[in-house]
Amino acid sequence: MNIESTFLPTKPVVENNSPTVNKSKDTKREQTSILSPLEQIALRWLVKRLPTWVSPDHLSILGLLAMLLAGVGYFFSKGNIQFLHLVNFCLALNWFGDSLDGTLARFRNKQRPKYGFYVDHMIDTFGTLFLMVGLIMSGFISERVGLGVLIVYFMLSINSYLAAYSLNVFSISFWKFSPTELRILLAIGNLALFKFKYCNLLGQKYLLYDVGGVVSIVGMGAMLVVSSLKNTKTLYEKERV
Repeated sequence: MNIESTFLPTKPVVENNSPTVNKSKDTKREQTSILSPLEQIALRWLVKRLPTWVSPDHLSILGLLAMLLAGVGYFFSKGNIQFLHLVNFCLALNWFGDSLDGTLARFRNKQRPKYGFYVDHMIDTFGTLFLMVGLIMSGFISERVGLGVLIVYFMLSINSYLAAYSLNVFSISFWKFSPTELRILLAIGNLALFKFKYCNLLGQKYLLYDVGGVVSIVGMGAMLVVSSLKNTKTLYEKERV
């Protein structure tokens, strides 16, 4: 679920007949999430201990398969809630593969910026789709709320990709939250489902994940609006006519 790509294009792709773009600036990665300092320490420790036969591509594939299996876990949790433990295990595997692939490529000086940027985000797209479809089919979240979360998440991702091209800045985190924090929150929510599938709010009974989903939609929507306005203002100032 990776707005958190570790592969970034060093230059915007420009066609011969496209407007002039400053090619001298490398894309800057912005990572200001709550757990980022601890996460970087863990990644540096892990990358030095990986076997030589493990490649960044292996880790990327692991991240995708973990998300696919998490979606399967959600689907089967409808009949047996114990499958939520499988989902949480897969979320941890996804973090391992998704976070380490780029770190390993840089550590071994085998970076492929354009290939990695494209493949990493397509893996995130398919993985997130499969995860959310599984969650919707589990019955723990309603279709409308689940699709709303998916749509706003994809819109926020698109905004990040466009900013990477237009501003040479790729934001991995928004308002101190990154995919790492989102995985942890989702895992905590899965554990809460063992006791609380529903919650009472203002005298009404709602699915726990519907409440969490609406909060996510509002939060991500606010991030999207603020980021879009900020980026638009920055580009307007840079390209006054």
